[in-house]
Amino acid sequence: MEEKELIKSTYKKEDVTLLLKDVTGKVKPLDTASREQFIQSGRHYCEMLPIEYVPTAEYMEAYREALLKYGKSVADATGVLSKKIIENKGKKVVLVSLARAGIPAGILLKHYIQKKYGVDVPHYGISIIRGRGIDKNAINYILKNHDVKDLLFVDGWTGKGAILTELKKAVADFKGLSGELAVLADPAGITKMCGTYEDLLIPSSCLNSTVSGLISRTFLRDDIIKKDDYHGAVFYGELKEKDLSYDFINAIESHFDFNVVLKEEEFAFNDTGKDEVAEIAAHFEISDINLVKPGIGEATRVLLRRVPWKVLVKEGSEKDDKIAHLLKLAKEKDVEVISYPLRHYIACGLIRQLSDI
Repeated sequence: MEEKELIKSTYKKEDVTLLLKDVTGKVKPLDTASREQFIQSGRHYCEMLPIEYVPTAEYMEAYREALLKYGKSVADATGVLSKKIIENKGKKVVLVSLARAGIPAGILLKHYIQKKYGVDVPHYGISIIRGRGIDKNAINYILKNHDVKDLLFVDGWTGKGAILTELKKAVADFKGLSGELAVLADPAGITKMCGTYEDLLIPSSCLNSTVSGLISRTFLRDDIIKKDDYHGAVFYGELKEKDLSYDFINAIESHFDFNVVLKEEEFAFNDTGKDEVAEIAAHFEISDINLVKPGIGEATRVLLRRVPWKVLVKEGSEKDDKIAHLLKLAKEKDVEVISYPLRHYIACGLIRQLSDI
């Protein structure tokens, strides 16, 4: 794989190696309504890319509110998870972040581990796609350079656990490779390698490429991605003046405290988020479970990026400032908000089934 084929980004080379093919200019992006129509008629989301706009005022307000409310919590979660990583994987750990949302989390972990434990751990960004699997070419490249036992997959948060399910299937093809997933927040209750089990809004979830090194979500289509290629991504160089990738990293790192003893939460779930999502889908007569997006981050994304139908908020949390931005977005978009007995999550977004319109 020639280096010239790799995606460009605004991340520093010393922070992450992105094993993604540059498909800039080869894919025509689609608007939200067109993509939703295609997805719900059976076309896979990885075969299309959305139009990436300059962040609107509502995006920026949601992002800035999240930074103010959650910055310290995200920093503390980074510290807790870093401690678990060093204790469980050792100082030879190799972070393998799942693009896109995992990459900012991986950089935060890399920086925390470097400053707290004095070791500069390798960090890669690779693609995994629900229903299509992990980028095997990228994994093989990493395994040529590192011991299989040292690899640790990283993502930002868990929703209902679909990516973890995909990951566990994918690693079966690689002897000795663990399907364990490290995340900053695990409201689904599916991994012990997490910073918190709280339904925490990671501020980067409020934005798209402008907080992710100006790269798109990953792309996989046979006419562009060949057998020996890495999965693809687009670089949005035209948004360079709006890039907030290091604004996010630096804002979270300003809350790092290496002297305080961070408290680890007990794993205390009787079921998983996936169980709860199945119940929600049944209650609202939603036939496709992928139209249920649990967690405050996913609910935010539904309101900002998809065709929303309803937003569920946990009973008793209606006045919680953690969901103030959600209520504001829902009001602006005329989306019904329902108080609901959520167990794992503070909020859950429901996407409109276009067949019902």
